[in-house]
Amino acid sequence: MNRRASWRPLWLAALLAGAFVIWTTFPHWPPGAPSPVQEPAPFWTEAQSSGLTQDELSNIEIYNQASKATVHVTSTVLMRNWLFEVYPSSETGSGFLVDDAGRILTNYHVIKGGAQIKVALLEDEANYDAEVLAVDEANDLALIQIKPAAEIPHLTLGDSENLKVGQKVLAIGNPFGLEGTLTTGVISSLGRTIRDEESLLEDMIQTDAAINPGNSGGPLLDSAGNVIGVNTAIYGPGGNIGIGFAMPISRAKPLLKYVLSDGASRPAEPIGFESAFLTKRFSSALKLPDQPAYLVVTVESGSAAAAAGLRGATREVQVGNYRVPWGGDVIIAVDGRAVTHRRVLTQALSLKAGGDTVKLTVIRDGKEMEALVKLRPASRGTRL
Repeated sequence: MNRRASWRPLWLAALLAGAFVIWTTFPHWPPGAPSPVQEPAPFWTEAQSSGLTQDELSNIEIYNQASKATVHVTSTVLMRNWLFEVYPSSETGSGFLVDDAGRILTNYHVIKGGAQIKVALLEDEANYDAEVLAVDEANDLALIQIKPAAEIPHLTLGDSENLKVGQKVLAIGNPFGLEGTLTTGVISSLGRTIRDEESLLEDMIQTDAAINPGNSGGPLLDSAGNVIGVNTAIYGPGGNIGIGFAMPISRAKPLLKYVLSDGASRPAEPIGFESAFLTKRFSSALKLPDQPAYLVVTVESGSAAAAAGLRGATREVQVGNYRVPWGGDVIIAVDGRAVTHRRVLTQALSLKAGGDTVKLTVIRDGKEMEALVKLRPASRGTRL
């Protein structure tokens, strides 16, 4: 038997199968064609751009307009060291133009005590000397002015009386000297009162838009690009932790009227009493009308409130787990507007000037009566 002949068909079959595997597994190209070069696989994947959202486009448009009217304010204060040598110390902040005459609104604490105030425009980096026109220490506001060589843009003042918690806001300023910074967020709360060693600021807007040292005096804008507040303070001694405060723009309007009227309209001094807001539940527990109200706690001696005869608490009573000041007047309406929330009084007063009268509807000894409080013009810190 010829063994070699019996293995030949198997050998040929194996050869043909191997050739088929090589042909189908490895790249091949026509005879005479150049060999293709295999590109190495990339280590990353490039995403395809999906374009900007409508919200992003809105942010960009507002920033492009508002940043041109936002300025960097530097206030130089002359100080003395322990050898009584004079040396300059500078504080920086922000501000924004409110008209085409070069008037700029900022915080009073930004320019307080400044021997020299410089303003830098973010648009063209031009620097100007600024003159202080007026300040409102009680609301930490100041109005300064530059004399630009050419026309410059200004911002539009909006409405801060109808704000809602949750609405979008944008802040522009110079945090830590980083000029033209935009941050966004929402209104976190309204009617906040903040206090430090020197002052008490009421009816503040709380926001989570990042506000840091250097943002003071810059604009807080609504989603239409209108100014609704002046960025003023942050919670805590360091940088932003998501709790910042802005002065409502309505509190600045009496100061602007004062300047535009050449001093004929002066901002009002504080009314001169401290109150506690009573919810509807507390009012009912105290057998008062079934509505929110203000309980007058203390009245400052010599104030407009004292001159109008308002009375403060004389004792405390127990309401559930709380001790409540009692015996003073209870305010249920301001200028005929019922007290429906804690901001009614501050909103009404923010629109008043010195010499104006505010009508308070009060309950005293179980009887309803009216108290007319004539607000006094600010006597200090109004014009420097």
